[in-house]
Amino acid sequence: MEKILHVGVDVGSTTVKIVVMDNELNTIYTDYTRHFSDTKNTVCNVLEKLASDYPEADFTIALTGSGAMSAAKFLDLKFIQEVVSCKRSVEKYIPQTDVVIELGGEDAKIIYFDKFIEQRMNGTCAGGTGAFLDQMASLLSTDTAGLNELAKNHNTIYPIASRCGVFAKTDIQPLLNEGARKEDIAASIFQAVVNQTISGLACGRPIRGKVAFLGGPLSYLPELRNRFIETLNLKEDEIIVPEEAHLLVAKGAALDSLDSKPITVEKLRSKIQVLKSSVDTTTEPLPPLFVTGEEYTKFKARHEIAKVETNDLATYEGDCYIGIDAGSTTTKLVLIDRDGKLLHSIYGSNEGNPLKSVIKMLKELYSVLPEKAIVRYSGITGYGEKLVQTALNIDLNEIETIAHYTAAKQFMPNVTSIVDIGGQDMKYIKMKDNVIDNIMLNEACSSGCGSFIQTFASSLNLSISEFVDEALQSRRPAPLGSRCTVFMNSKIKQSQKEGYSVGDISAGLSYSVVKNAIQKVMKVRDIETLGNHIVVQGGTFYNDAVLRAFELTVGKDVIRPNIAGLMGAYGMALLSKEQYEANMDMTYVSTITKLEELDNIDVKVSHVRCGRCENNCLLTVNAFSNGKKFISGNRCERGSR
Repeated sequence: MEKILHVGVDVGSTTVKIVVMDNELNTIYTDYTRHFSDTKNTVCNVLEKLASDYPEADFTIALTGSGAMSAAKFLDLKFIQEVVSCKRSVEKYIPQTDVVIELGGEDAKIIYFDKFIEQRMNGTCAGGTGAFLDQMASLLSTDTAGLNELAKNHNTIYPIASRCGVFAKTDIQPLLNEGARKEDIAASIFQAVVNQTISGLACGRPIRGKVAFLGGPLSYLPELRNRFIETLNLKEDEIIVPEEAHLLVAKGAALDSLDSKPITVEKLRSKIQVLKSSVDTTTEPLPPLFVTGEEYTKFKARHEIAKVETNDLATYEGDCYIGIDAGSTTTKLVLIDRDGKLLHSIYGSNEGNPLKSVIKMLKELYSVLPEKAIVRYSGITGYGEKLVQTALNIDLNEIETIAHYTAAKQFMPNVTSIVDIGGQDMKYIKMKDNVIDNIMLNEACSSGCGSFIQTFASSLNLSISEFVDEALQSRRPAPLGSRCTVFMNSKIKQSQKEGYSVGDISAGLSYSVVKNAIQKVMKVRDIETLGNHIVVQGGTFYNDAVLRAFELTVGKDVIRPNIAGLMGAYGMALLSKEQYEANMDMTYVSTITKLEELDNIDVKVSHVRCGRCENNCLLTVNAFSNGKKFISGNRCERGSR
């Protein structure tokens, strides 16, 4: 009688795991391989090694995991849903388990074992998974194992967003700039994963009893596991860390294969050849952004029309007004004259420190400001508005939506919709009878923002201008969907395997940005609700590929001002002018910090626990040399007092 081996293959989002058992169900072979989105060839390689290592055996084989269904179909082998595989393993190897917490490369699951098994799994967001940890580790110039080593010596936990990799980077960068210890940041990243998993998946259902930790990250990163244990307040006898926890789902598949018909090595090899030669034809290319060069020429000419009027700063005399937009990733500053004409503008990265970037821009402005130009009023909006206003004595602050609407009216007085896509923020302002009727903002996800595109351009080894050029020349844009940055990484790699070029992927990403904005943020079900007078703005719309994808998707021509990335700052300058003319004595001069005082600005940053309620918020206190303080991190008004 031939020896029969029982094989389970777990094709996960980032790895392929295989477990081989003998007739007594003893594990005799295991392997764990990263597939880098090439699941088909990795599964073939894993099975070929199985056939060569056990040439005399017959096999029962079952596949499981998020990437296994297509492979199982072509191999004509049994496919098992991963929750079923997990259930089989838990019941056999750790039957005392009440709750399973499993983290994979892009998947996160909580499974409750009660009278009925209930699974909670991430769907549209991969924040707080292994791939998220890979991204965060790169910020600290290490890998996930390095994160674990750093976290061993932490003292402080900082609040860091894990719902989105892009938002998390924004939280981490200022901490690095302020000199926070990498050990503390590493532990804070792990805590963010814990918070995301518990709040995003448990959704209020208690995690009680004996808790098993499964999956690669929880197997290889004990400090991450410790953050879960401490947060859940688990006692020692409630913690279950099975041997080879990352292989437990594959073991379940091997157990489930027992009722399958055994196949010979020759039969297995023929199945592998079928999988190798298989072609997944499920994706259809999207329409090209431009079919001909003439189309692009007409497009460029049309968008040259919406230009702001300018005036020469060098010869200017009289009143002028400053507008500043301290955005999530960039800072913008504009100076306008008494007629609203643009005198000067500056646009640059805030490098994680909006105050420092505004000071740098003010110095640059003052260096070219004529002696007879008088700054009458100043205004600020954006991500860092209150911090910068407090530090620099800026006259006026206003929410971004009002600033953007004020600017949009200058280009289209009867505007019906304003769509703004910035570095990490997306805004949709719907107008009705020249009044703001509705405002939509991205909250939990920033896929489709400028940082999203910058990240992928860098990963494809392209500058933004090269990214746009490639996209415009593509004739078969890749359909990449509109999911989160972590999922999109896999989709891009898969598209490359399917033969899509860099240009096809660039064009596909442009469509993805637009679909994300329209479907997730604007939540538009009927394009007609946008009206016929649409203004698009934000730095992302400087990208002709994104602009064209937007026009093709909504089926309308739109207005993109030539200062699309400066609209928040331009709107604030206009509002400053309005406020001054309506409310101020004509002799008033702006209180904004002058050139000779900018070098003397000193800020002392400290972190304290509020302690005035059960939230016990960790507050960041910025104390400025002008005697003012700005406090952030408070979830209610008590901390700000």
